[in-house]
Amino acid sequence: MGDEEDVITLLDEDGVEHEFSIVDVLDVDNRRYAILQPLEGGADSDTAVIFRMEADTLVTIEDDAEFERVRRAFEAQVAEEATEDDATEAPEHPDPSAH
Repeated sequence: MGDEEDVITLLDEDGVEHEFSIVDVLDVDNRRYAILQPLEGGADSDTAVIFRMEADTLVTIEDDAEFERVRRAFEAQVAEEATEDDATEAPEHPDPSAH
């Protein structure tokens, strides 16, 4: 995402603004979802929220099964990226002196 974070401001049911960084956007079952992390907790926060994207609107996911499908897809993607990162950090040729 570069040096600049993608930030979105949402209003809660009380009209209070909350800022979120856009962690990822992914497609699951032919629908698009946004994974957002509150800026209040910082980058170390384990909290994230998932919204379904419909046109220009973020929609709360009411169906537990749909939410779980998206959560699992996101976790699988994160695990895959971590595996790819580990593979790129490994040396191409083993160090022969490391016996």
